[in-house]
Amino acid sequence: MTSVAIVGAAECDLGITNKSILTLQAQAITRALADAGLNLSDVDGLATTGTGRFPATQLGDYLGLQPRWTESTFAGGSAYEIMVGRAVQAIEAGKASTVVVSFASNQRSARSRKLGGVVEEHTPEAQFEQPYDVLHPISYYAMAARQYLHRYGGTRAQLAEVAVAAREWALLNPAAFRHDAGPLTVDDVLTAPMVSSPLTVADCCLVTDGGGAVVLTSLDRARDLPKKPVRVLGYGERSTNMSMTLVRDLTTTGAREAAADAFAMAGITLADIDVLQVYDSFTITVALTLEAMGFCGPGEALDFIAGGRIRPGGALPLNTSGGGLSYCHPGQFGILLLVEAVRQLRGECGKRQVPDATIAVAHGTGGIFSTHATVVLGVEA
Repeated sequence: MTSVAIVGAAECDLGITNKSILTLQAQAITRALADAGLNLSDVDGLATTGTGRFPATQLGDYLGLQPRWTESTFAGGSAYEIMVGRAVQAIEAGKASTVVVSFASNQRSARSRKLGGVVEEHTPEAQFEQPYDVLHPISYYAMAARQYLHRYGGTRAQLAEVAVAAREWALLNPAAFRHDAGPLTVDDVLTAPMVSSPLTVADCCLVTDGGGAVVLTSLDRARDLPKKPVRVLGYGERSTNMSMTLVRDLTTTGAREAAADAFAMAGITLADIDVLQVYDSFTITVALTLEAMGFCGPGEALDFIAGGRIRPGGALPLNTSGGGLSYCHPGQFGILLLVEAVRQLRGECGKRQVPDATIAVAHGTGGIFSTHATVVLGVEA
C-alpha cells in the first residue's frame, strides 16, 4: 500500500478527431488537471510516450513545462500502469509532488497504423519471423489463440464472448466508438472477415484516435482536493519477451507474476476486486490474462466467462468502458484502463456504474505478450 493517490482522470477527444497528437495530449492533461482542481503550474512530473524520440521533453515543451522528474519507458500498452508505479516512487521519494501520466494518438485520422510494423535488422524477429510475412501483431496473437484452443479444446464461439460482453458495456457508454452500433452476437464475431485464423475482425481491437491522462499526488494533499482520492494500493510488472521465437509456451504470460506482486503489495485477494480493467487487444488476451491473474486455472477461462459473468450485471464486471474492442483503442490502451478504473471507484460512470465499487484493478499488456503491469486502486471508506 502506498501514500499516493490519483486525483484527476480524463480522456481527450476520441474516435476520428483530425487533431495532432500533441493537441490530444494537451486536451487529456488539461482536462485531468481540471478534474483534480489543479493547474499546469502545479505539475512537476511528467510521464508519457508516443511523441517522438524524447516524449516527455517534447510534451513538456509544448505545455510550457520544465518538469524536475520525467519518465518515458516505452513498453507498449502496459507503459502507463508501469508509469503509475514509477510516479508513486518519485512522489514518495520527494522527487516530484504532482505527476501527470498521459498518452494520446491520432492513428485513425492520420492513417498511421500499418500492419507489419518495423522490425530492426539483426534481431531474431528479422531473421526468423519476418521472412514469413506475419501480420504484426495479429498473427502472433492468433498463434496463441490457436494453441490455446487446440490444447484445451475450447471453441471460437466461447472466445467470442469476450467481444460480445465488451459491446454490451459499450452500449452503456456514450463515449464508446461502438456505442451506436447495436449489440454484437456470437454469430457476428464468427462470421466477421477472418484476419488471422482463428481471429476475425471482431476478435481484434479498434483502430481509433484517443488517449487520456491521470494525475497523481500525495495522499495527504489529495484529501484537500475536490474529488474523492483514489489510492494506489499496489503495483507489479514483468517484461518477458520481444521475439516470439524464444517463447516456449504461447499460453503462459508474465501477467501472473505482475498481478501477484501487485496483489501482495495491496494486501488483497481476488475476492476483494469489484471491477477489473484488462487490456483487450484481442479476445485471446483477456482469456489468458484472467488465467494468469488467478481467476481460473489453465484452460478454464472460456468456461469461466460463460453465462454473462463479465457482462453488465455479471459477477466480474470487466472492461466496463467497452474496452479496446468496442470503446477506444488508440494504439496503446493502458492509460484508458486507468481512467475507467478511477471513474468507477468515484461512482462517475452512469448507466455502466458498478455499485459500491471500492477496489479496482487495471492490467496492461504491451507488445506480443511482452510486457505486463498491474495496478490496484482503492477508495477510503
